Amino acid sequence: MIRSALTISLPILFGFVPLGIAFGLLFQELGYPWYFASLMAIFVYAGAAQFMAIGLLSSGIGLLEIAISTFFLNSRHMFYGLAFLESFGNWNLRKLYLIFGLTDETYALMTTIKVPKNFTKERYYFFITLFAQLYWVLGCTIGALTANALSFNTNGMEFAATALFVVLLIEQWVKVKRLLPFVIAFIASTIALLFFIKHMLLVAIILSIASIVLLRLIKIQSNE
Repeated sequence: MIRSALTISLPILFGFVPLGIAFGLLFQELGYPWYFASLMAIFVYAGAAQFMAIGLLSSGIGLLEIAISTFFLNSRHMFYGLAFLESFGNWNLRKLYLIFGLTDETYALMTTIKVPKNFTKERYYFFITLFAQLYWVLGCTIGALTANALSFNTNGMEFAATALFVVLLIEQWVKVKRLLPFVIAFIASTIALLFFIKHMLLVAIILSIASIVLLRLIKIQSNE
């Protein structure tokens, strides 16, 4: 079972390790000890959110805003988890870890593979999730250690975070295929950038959510 889970998770390895190295290199620019990148990979384990945190920390954004922004950025995982509540087995430490370790990549893999008949599904998913996180921790650690050991020019590497968010945007468009949410996000971000630069991200999130809720309420009332 372990060998099979390792083999089937290799595509995640080739994606997580290079991206993790980029994160580790960029994170060291903040001046933290190298092992902070590894700890973040272990306890936060959210690629997009970790890259976002680099920009927020470098800008002096407060921890509350970082926490709120991370929550909303990763809120899509709630819907991922609903599809696996039964597949993850009974409520125990293993199920809690499977919920914690459910990323875009593991979700995509688990929804496309067929678990061999002689394997226990929740155990098989556990090893896939564990290996995926190990790949991420490995990449982040290599990047952090490399940044400390070598004189590495990271100019332009911050584009990795931008590229990651562009990919997430494209994925959301493929799934949603509705222009309105993206227009709302663009307008909210523009307003926040022009008038609330110090709290831009938090304000943009609040404006976006408030606008979507308001439009939904208007739609409900119009249908009554």
